[in-house]
Amino acid sequence: MLTTLNIRCKNTGKLHKVPAGYNLEQVYEMLELHLPYGCTSAKVNNKVEGLHYTLFNDKDIEFLDITSASGMRTYTRSLFFVLYKAVVELYPEARLRVSTPVSNGYYCRLDGISSGVTDEVVDALRSKMQEIIAADLPYHRITCPTEDAVRLFRENGQESKAELLEGYGSLYTNYYTLGETPDYFYGSLLIRTGQITLFDVIPYYDGILLRLPDSEHPQQLKPMIDQHKMFSVFREQHNWQHILGVSTIGELNKANEEGRTNELVNVSEALQEKKISRMADRIAENPNIRVILIAGPSSSGKTTFSKRLAVQLIASGKKPVAISLDDYFVNRHDTPRTPEGELDYENINALNIPLLNSQIKALIAGEEVELPRYNFQTGMSEKSGKRLKLSPDTLIIFEGIHALNPTLTSDIPDENKFKIYASALTTILLDDHNYIPTTDNRLLRRIVRDYKYRGYSAEDTIKRWPMVREGESKWIFPYQEEADEMMNTALLFEFSALHQQALPLLEQVPESAPEYSEAYRLRKFLSYLKPISTKGLPPTSLLREFLGGSTFKY
Repeated sequence: MLTTLNIRCKNTGKLHKVPAGYNLEQVYEMLELHLPYGCTSAKVNNKVEGLHYTLFNDKDIEFLDITSASGMRTYTRSLFFVLYKAVVELYPEARLRVSTPVSNGYYCRLDGISSGVTDEVVDALRSKMQEIIAADLPYHRITCPTEDAVRLFRENGQESKAELLEGYGSLYTNYYTLGETPDYFYGSLLIRTGQITLFDVIPYYDGILLRLPDSEHPQQLKPMIDQHKMFSVFREQHNWQHILGVSTIGELNKANEEGRTNELVNVSEALQEKKISRMADRIAENPNIRVILIAGPSSSGKTTFSKRLAVQLIASGKKPVAISLDDYFVNRHDTPRTPEGELDYENINALNIPLLNSQIKALIAGEEVELPRYNFQTGMSEKSGKRLKLSPDTLIIFEGIHALNPTLTSDIPDENKFKIYASALTTILLDDHNYIPTTDNRLLRRIVRDYKYRGYSAEDTIKRWPMVREGESKWIFPYQEEADEMMNTALLFEFSALHQQALPLLEQVPESAPEYSEAYRLRKFLSYLKPISTKGLPPTSLLREFLGGSTFKY
């Protein structure tokens, strides 16, 4: 007699009986769902699984496509594997590194090709990838003892994967193959290469840019955007990693085990301080600069960065004065609203832009002004009683999400402004083919900070995160390249430092919560890292803004 299971499917809103031993692909076909853009993966009891996953017990299931963040990650990892297989077949001597998300794609390095990465190389790779996709090859998922996987990857010249798995501490490991080519990914893959419907690969600086579908418009590629300044920051960070000899999590774990933690902390902090010092010198050397505008997304550490920059400006003979943009909010009854009718304080029109510009102009002209104060209880703008007049050496520092938006300071001449974009631009990799999203860096920071200083659980923070990201995409990211300087606030060792505070908070997210899948993904990521003590962090470290123990007042 055929054993059946009860499946509660979120896509249909119904209870279904399916044969025990079916995998998710078979269940998807049985239910005849036909998601518009195909199915990439599924949430099983709020944990994302690949369509290989076999069912033996009753489950809750939600099938996903590339319009979801988890579905797009599955698609992207599968495309990385196709690219790697193409490199192996065409240029076996080369080393592929999936390095940096930039220009709405992924910059990949190809080291070891004698001719360099020419147009002919890129065209050959694109053709080979199309051939692999057209062949509709299966992604085979293999489980084996970890020592066997380590041996396999080491024999295949994939040292970064061998080091990662050695430090993971798991008895067994799952890896994938495409034909004879093995690879390891820390998330699910598609079932077959034929499920990849859209991609491109183009020359990009000294490497290539892998382009993907737009999750909002899956029938077209994400539009290319110019991010040459952002790319320069990533390159600078790669140079810092070269100095320290650490570019992957496996290498980081190894360095910590060898007793190099203090060296990594001290040199990483020194490199950041040197960057801030040079930035301050550049500002101080230009007498026309009177206003410093600092923007960055949530949990980028821009507040601590602003304070450290102020210290360096004082050391350069300047007198920085910080003014809060929050005090320039319009009265609550004039605040724009979201389509849902909620007050939209992230909208740039929630600020009194004419007042801000008139006061900055007056200050630059040597006049005295009375700064406003926004009363969050009454929702009214009030006079603060605080008067300000600039001396020749005084600089105004504004820090906020709209600081780089030209509309904010439209009446102020460009020669009087210095614009800085600050964000945690993660550059360390899990291994050569597993990048770490920069948003994960900021989300982990925010989870720790929200719990410590605001009393929010990890579940609360994860729930709010999509709304935060939506606001960043609308009000911050379009103006990144407006910056005169970019500051990467990420520290090479910081995931190991966040580990001990973040992991227990993520473990408290219940399986029944929709946020569990994201919490589980972050927990799995953190499990690859060896935690380090935070006692050796300087009291002025950017990480102290989130971990506590800073000497700055917030």
